Amino acid sequence: MAQIRIVREVPYGVEEAWGRVTDWERHSSGVPLTTITRTRDGFVARTAVGPLGFDDPMDVVDWDPPHRCRLVKRGRIVTGEAEILCAPRPDGGCTVTWVEDLHVRGVPAFAAPVEAAAARRLFGSLLDRLLS
Repeated sequence: MAQIRIVREVPYGVEEAWGRVTDWERHSSGVPLTTITRTRDGFVARTAVGPLGFDDPMDVVDWDPPHRCRLVKRGRIVTGEAEILCAPRPDGGCTVTWVEDLHVRGVPAFAAPVEAAAARRLFGSLLDRLLS
């Protein structure tokens, strides 16, 4: 299982940061070949090339805007949890923290460092895009 933690400091407030990181459809712009569709309990990230692909369904299991959101990944391919935290700073800015515990089925335990590096790069890039 890949365990990552990404922290970004932004100059704007908690509400603005929260709105950007929880705009689920906008996540599609930062994850290659992926589209996001909202569901009753969360959303589904569909990654595909033509007819070949997989769904990554996620349920929002904890929602405390504009400070905390926890997601459970319950797909056949990608499993785990994610948490997004937005904390105000004294200067009026915000610290955004993305914590992810995920596993791609079929990836052996000895490859967890590679899985974590790939996840860190993907989600770090996504977070930078959402917050820019």
